[in-house]
Parts: sequence; C-alpha cells; structure tokens
Amino acid sequence: MHLSTKEKQKLFKKHGGSETNTGSTEGQIALFTERINYLTQHLKQNQKDFDTERSLINLVGKRRSLLDYLKNKDIEKYRALIKELGIRK
Repeated sequence: MHLSTKEKQKLFKKHGGSETNTGSTEGQIALFTERINYLTQHLKQNQKDFDTERSLINLVGKRRSLLDYLKNKDIEKYRALIKELGIRK
C-alpha cells in the first residue's frame, strides 16, 4: 500500500473527525478515493495488469455503495464530500 500510517491518520482526521475514527463513512470514502487514484496511475503505466484492474473495479463499487449510503443518510455531507474529493457523480 502506498499510504503510510501517518498519511492515513491525516486523511481520517481531515474527513473522519479524528485519527482513530477509521470507520466513518466519509473517512472510508476518502481512503478509497486515494487508493483508486493510485491504482489508476499504476494502470496507466501497466496496461496488462489485469489483477490490479479487477481490484480497481471492486474499489470503485465499494466507494459507490458508501456514497449511496451517505447520500441517503445526509445529502449535505454527500455533496460537500464529492466536491472536496473531486468525485464525478
């Protein structure tokens, strides 16, 4: 994994409220977004890495599920998060 523990803690503190709140929906979506961006860059250099491509598709699906959950739970947080992370709808 390309993210160190300190980088993850910063990510969760920014989006999840605290460094130890790793289960928050917003924190998980932010973490998935970082991983998706990393894997996308990897696949641009390694087009035939089909295992990574499959992992990327699974991550996008998980993030979509969490985004749908957040949208149903709190639409304002959803809108703020996708704007901040630069996620297309």
